[in-house]
Amino acid sequence: MIPPPSAVMGRRRRAAVPLVLAGLSMIGPFTIDTPFPAFGRLQDEFGVGPEATQQLVSVYLLAFALMSVLHGPLSDALGRRRVIFGGLGVYAVASVGCALAPSMEVLLAFRVLQGLSAGGGVIVSRVVIRDLFEGAAAQRLMSRVTMIFGVAPAVAPVVGGWLVLTGSWRVIFWFLVAFAVALVAVVAVVLPETHPPERRTPLRLGPMVRDLATVARSVRWHRVAWAGSFLFGGYFLYIGAAAIVVVDLLGLGENDFWMLFLPLIAGMVTGSWLSGRAADRMTPRRLVGRGLGFAVASAVLNVALTLWSPTQGLPYAVLAPALLGVSVGAVFPVLQLAPLDMFPEARGAAASATTVTSLVLNGLAAGLLAPLATRSLTTMAVVSLALVLVGACFWLWHLSATTQRPTRRRA
Repeated sequence: MIPPPSAVMGRRRRAAVPLVLAGLSMIGPFTIDTPFPAFGRLQDEFGVGPEATQQLVSVYLLAFALMSVLHGPLSDALGRRRVIFGGLGVYAVASVGCALAPSMEVLLAFRVLQGLSAGGGVIVSRVVIRDLFEGAAAQRLMSRVTMIFGVAPAVAPVVGGWLVLTGSWRVIFWFLVAFAVALVAVVAVVLPETHPPERRTPLRLGPMVRDLATVARSVRWHRVAWAGSFLFGGYFLYIGAAAIVVVDLLGLGENDFWMLFLPLIAGMVTGSWLSGRAADRMTPRRLVGRGLGFAVASAVLNVALTLWSPTQGLPYAVLAPALLGVSVGAVFPVLQLAPLDMFPEARGAAASATTVTSLVLNGLAAGLLAPLATRSLTTMAVVSLALVLVGACFWLWHLSATTQRPTRRRA
């Protein structure tokens, strides 16, 4: 039996792994959120409206979702490190293209390339967690990574606001280039290869497609994946439409994104901490059930606060979404690990398929739902509630369809 890489890692190296994996996961929120404060300057320079700059979010997410289908299976065949290095390299080149873009069309094209490459780090980092640990230990590590990762959406727009004060939005994309290069260096030193050659699948399209098809045919996987995707969608709606929410609905400036992101991320970090604490105290099913119940209550409260005139502005406008973030942080580690345990021989494929469901939904939310939902804070709250309710229904379906008595680690 081959020992897990965690068994032969030194104490310092093992302590650094959560930071490295969180850094890889941060590529997503940094790519999405750092440019938000520059949207006004982009509109002025390229002569476009808010709808066009909003597409910088949706095209990235949809491209990410498209390529995510392959990142996981490629890591099953080539190993985790090769896919991470390849993705980061292409991402750095794409970010250079964004920084030098002479038009909105070219900028959107390189945003697509960013989306196609970013999953090499984001998706595979989740698989590495399950390669290293299992059970409660994996949940605790995923919770730590989520806590650190959760800070990124709060920090990213603040960093973007500082960078845009230099006078050019292009500095933001040079920052993303430097971030990718730094990750390459850190991964090379700290992160071991967690998927040895003897466990890899053949590098052929047929086996990779078969693994994905196996996952896609699993009704059990669909129930869990869509429960998490819709729950996160209700929360992500506020992140994906942040440029409209902060500036148009709340009437704030380009350096005030922290007023939205700080409470949102504080909620998610708190929930992730609670998930780690609950790993040895509560079954995954009970944790997800309670988390989704709290999410529905938070989303209902959100609608109520936007309908009552004394609570229609700050700080009440971000209170309930922050509570929703607590729910997301609490259940995210469980719902991300559960699909990997369903398919132990094809964890990469399971991670890719699970990520695709979430990204497609988030891309549609940012590109199609956001322009409609951002007509008012009330419509935002109603759409968020609808997404959360759909996620809760998927989880209730999963519970009713699973008749066996749940074990300690079953989800």
